[in-house]
Amino acid sequence: MNNIFKRKETKKIKVRGLYIGGDTPITVQSMTNTDTRNVPQTIEQIRRLHEAGCEIIRVAIPDMEAAEAVKKIRAEMDKFAYDMPLVADIHFNYRLAIASMENGVDKVRLNPGNIGGVERVKAVVKVAKERGIPIRIGVNSGSVEKQIIARDNGVTAAGMVESALNHAKLLEDEDFDQIAISIKGSNVSSTIETYRLASKRCNYPLHLGVTHAGGVYKGTIKSAMGMGILLSEGIGDTIRVSLTGDVVQEVKAGIEILKSLGLKKHGVNIISCPTCGRCQIDLIKVAGQVEEALEHIEKPLTVAVVGCAVNGPGEAREADIGVAGGKGEALLFKKGEIIRKIPEDKIAEVLLEEISKM
Repeated sequence: MNNIFKRKETKKIKVRGLYIGGDTPITVQSMTNTDTRNVPQTIEQIRRLHEAGCEIIRVAIPDMEAAEAVKKIRAEMDKFAYDMPLVADIHFNYRLAIASMENGVDKVRLNPGNIGGVERVKAVVKVAKERGIPIRIGVNSGSVEKQIIARDNGVTAAGMVESALNHAKLLEDEDFDQIAISIKGSNVSSTIETYRLASKRCNYPLHLGVTHAGGVYKGTIKSAMGMGILLSEGIGDTIRVSLTGDVVQEVKAGIEILKSLGLKKHGVNIISCPTCGRCQIDLIKVAGQVEEALEHIEKPLTVAVVGCAVNGPGEAREADIGVAGGKGEALLFKKGEIIRKIPEDKIAEVLLEEISKM
């Protein structure tokens, strides 16, 4: 699959064993919604995220107990070979950022404007420099400085970008440039406008997201629209789909957004038609069985599950393998070439068996 989008080459920063920005692949992030202090529960969720394909994981650090817990979490992650960078999400208390770094996190997300002044920012940067830990500056519509909001008569894209770059300067003044930036709006249009402006005004890697996007259904659509437009314009180096629901759905949605744009090759790409009156098999059932069975396959394959000859080997020619429905049966095809017929009650079984041989 060829990528037709020319991506802006931003500054490359290292986060544990991977890089964000530059010419590196766009990564998919998520954040646990467990109580970080509950290590077993948090590790279980990290396991599920890891298996789903999450590449960077963030945990909330509301207090010092949570900051201490990351030491155990990182140890457990290493024990089970969950080699994802671990990010500490910090608000207000600079000591939590320092403690989290000392306890093994690989990156810190904070808003330098709300942790208590320049001296506290300097203290955080000092530890980050010593340990080679990057910092993500996170700004959203609720964290823009009051004076900027007053001047602009409300929150604007320009004001949000100005706020983020002001915060970046606090770090730059300490000779620190291992910075990523996120400037999320809660609606698609403001998110697009803000990131477009940020991309013009700085060269730091951008963490894309639509904040407070909503539940799995609506939130995925909003995120796909906002991030899809930006990614198609070459903007964005790492993404997080923020959903109210199972965090694993965030990772699945993020991966599918990248796959749909040809920006990631990960697992099976399933082509299936919406069905119509021509379909004479239970295609919805077959497609569901196949999708569920192939969910954890990492090998990049394109599999077609289509309802009739109209959408068969012709339209699904690019598929590595697939089936096209007939009357109580289906045609099995590979690379557009018909192999044989399969009775309806064996379609999913035979297709999966053939895929296992590939």
